[in-house]
Amino acid sequence: MKSYAVVGSGYMGGGIAQSLALSGARVTISDVSGDVARNNLTRLLEEARVFEAEGLFPEGAHATIEANLTAAESIEEAVRDASFIEEAVSERLEIKHDALRRISAACAPDAVIGSNTSTILISSMAPAVSRPERFLGVHFSNPAPFIPGVEIIAHDATDESAIQLAEDVVRATGKLPARVADATGFVLNRLQYALFHEASQIVEEGIASAEDVDTIVRTTFGFRLPFFGPFAIADMAGLDVYALCYASLQTRWPERFATPPSLEEHVAAGRFGTKTGAGYLAIPAERTPELVDYRNRAYVQMAKLLAELGPAPTS
Repeated sequence: MKSYAVVGSGYMGGGIAQSLALSGARVTISDVSGDVARNNLTRLLEEARVFEAEGLFPEGAHATIEANLTAAESIEEAVRDASFIEEAVSERLEIKHDALRRISAACAPDAVIGSNTSTILISSMAPAVSRPERFLGVHFSNPAPFIPGVEIIAHDATDESAIQLAEDVVRATGKLPARVADATGFVLNRLQYALFHEASQIVEEGIASAEDVDTIVRTTFGFRLPFFGPFAIADMAGLDVYALCYASLQTRWPERFATPPSLEEHVAAGRFGTKTGAGYLAIPAERTPELVDYRNRAYVQMAKLLAELGPAPTS
């Protein structure tokens, strides 16, 4: 049986540990003390019991997690026999450096070490790791048991075998890994904060209230995002249409909404997206009816799900 460790057993680390244990691996958690790790283990097992009872975890999940998840007295004990280690301590470089030094000093020389950082460059943490070629970012999202996407972030020295092992670990949990370069904000937070920045400016300018902005996002382009990313959405809308919309936005914000060079190149070459069979994703034109059918069915099912769940308790 595969043996993993999670260093930092709080909300994020604990959720990652649940996911790994549910995949069938033996997982040991550690924290600032054995008492903290044991208390968090008790919490995680109770959460698993509740999640299973509520249908959020599959039948038998609590028993699987209980059998596979243990708490250690120290970081060193937790990582000693692990082939994969996920660091999930506080988002401060000095704290991560300290944890990574202890992890790499105590674990096997071929163990792969991942960091769950959401904001700190992997290259800035790598010097704390002996054999940094085995180190990379493995960024789960909150809440870790239920969000399927995971950023895999290599730094310049990361070995391909470490990347592949991390991807295999992620896939075993039923999640989807996506490779991302080691750049400020990575992908998730760069996009997420760009949206929040623009939304906050709209509210500050008095164009719409926070509640109405949220409604628009949830019920328009946000409605599409569970099924399609921004490039697929642009291809379906028409890249020529996007270029015209950019031109309109530029009448007020010429620099902020400058047309992306890649969009200009596609339009100049007559690649308008699905209607021409070429765009960002090069979806063949003959698949457009199939794509439209999928899109329509997906949106109807999303509407049904939202009606079943009812409004979120945000007010």
